[in-house]
Amino acid sequence: MDPHHPHYLIGDCLIHIFTFITEDDLVIASHVCKDWHEAADTPWLWRRLCLQRWSFCNLAVLGERLSWKSYFLRRCHIEMKMTSGRSGGYTCKSLRGHTGMLSLSLSLPYVSHPIPHVHCPSGRVVGLVYLQGSSAQHPDLWNSSATVCSASTDGTVRAWNIQNGELLWCSPVQSPLTEIVSDEQHEVVITADSTGLIKTWQIQTGQEVASFSTASPGCTLVQYNINNNWFLTVGTSQGSLCTLADSALTKTTSMMVCDTFKVNILLVSPDKKWIAAGTKDHDDLSPKVIYTESLTSSSEDEDPLCQSLPVTGCQAAVFIPTQPARLAIIHYKERSNNKALTVFDVSIKKTKYKSEIQVQQVESFPLTLNTRSSHILLEAKDSDCLVLSADQELWVYSLKGTLLASFNEHTMPISSMCLDSFRVVTASQDLSLRVLTWKNDRDSGLTLESRYHLLGGSHTMSRGFTHVACDYTSIVASVEGKDGKDVLKAYVFTC
Repeated sequence: MDPHHPHYLIGDCLIHIFTFITEDDLVIASHVCKDWHEAADTPWLWRRLCLQRWSFCNLAVLGERLSWKSYFLRRCHIEMKMTSGRSGGYTCKSLRGHTGMLSLSLSLPYVSHPIPHVHCPSGRVVGLVYLQGSSAQHPDLWNSSATVCSASTDGTVRAWNIQNGELLWCSPVQSPLTEIVSDEQHEVVITADSTGLIKTWQIQTGQEVASFSTASPGCTLVQYNINNNWFLTVGTSQGSLCTLADSALTKTTSMMVCDTFKVNILLVSPDKKWIAAGTKDHDDLSPKVIYTESLTSSSEDEDPLCQSLPVTGCQAAVFIPTQPARLAIIHYKERSNNKALTVFDVSIKKTKYKSEIQVQQVESFPLTLNTRSSHILLEAKDSDCLVLSADQELWVYSLKGTLLASFNEHTMPISSMCLDSFRVVTASQDLSLRVLTWKNDRDSGLTLESRYHLLGGSHTMSRGFTHVACDYTSIVASVEGKDGKDVLKAYVFTC
């Protein structure tokens, strides 16, 4: 011991001891005396707690005036509000504007010319996406202002500030919209309308960037970036895929995947090397996986590299987020109406003369879904947790088929589901959102715990929730109005 500097040794000992206590006890210890306060405020301790609890943190928000301790306490505080769902822990805004009668003569930003009273069949919201938000991987807890974009059968795209309920911009009227996706990295939102017209819009201003006609009345969209190059693959109602590149929507390739049947299953793998495509409309057709490099590099001499999967009657599919190319599919079992969930690993084998797609079955297990409904939703969490819903029920399975949890809390069918690293939100026709949070169970591992529900309004005015999306600090859902005027409900959890 150094009798001249005893406080250094005491401080080091305290810091070591404080690694064995909880964050609540650490806060209490900081009030004991000056030495304990200095030791308990050591940034290393709070950084350690942050990484132990979340394993990822948005270091960009930790400026000179902010600390690991403030980040930890603020994030815990907002998670407590999101977990409890108590009144006062969040604000709720109703975002109105989609309507069967449009009048764009209003003074809206970035609308260069007024469009007088354009009649449209309805204002049904067909999809909504976050343009700017607080992602689950990199939550910005000091900026709760998020922008959400909605597309409607009234023929408009609308961008909203969900914090204050402000309409930021509205696109000119076109044919009824059918699909919407976004790419925050390149600041564009992409839509498809009922004539097959694909358009891209600038996120900040709502200005149209480019358009491309597929001549297909119903399109499915998936957008992805490869080496900072922008691509969009479009599934058509005739069963073909069309891949477009860059901001000008330049066509690179096209191919047939399910002749005459609509491509309504379309997704890209986490490593962006694979596209999975198929149809729910024919029980004897198999979904296919396509190598994206063969889609994005136009070559008239070679067809895109494609392989059918050894299952038929695909009902839902999802890539496992933590695996480069592991695909889970819900499909009909052979010679029966029962359903099964099968997991495949997809890879490519290259030789000197050719390349081949290899598909290897990893797991397969039966599902006890007592439903004839084709509206089955499937999502994946990490590497070993699958969440699926059908009718009003929700199930959590391990990748090997162990049922980890089941919930039957909705009184009407689940219409949409949103999953992130913190929670799962289900939207239902019963006009409620159910919020469930992840937890680690000692026996079964990762599972879900039901927390609370959020209501969307009156059944006399509405038919129920149709779509839901969420970022780390907010939930936005669309409510189908009986008068044809859908409303967005924005629930924002703030510190």
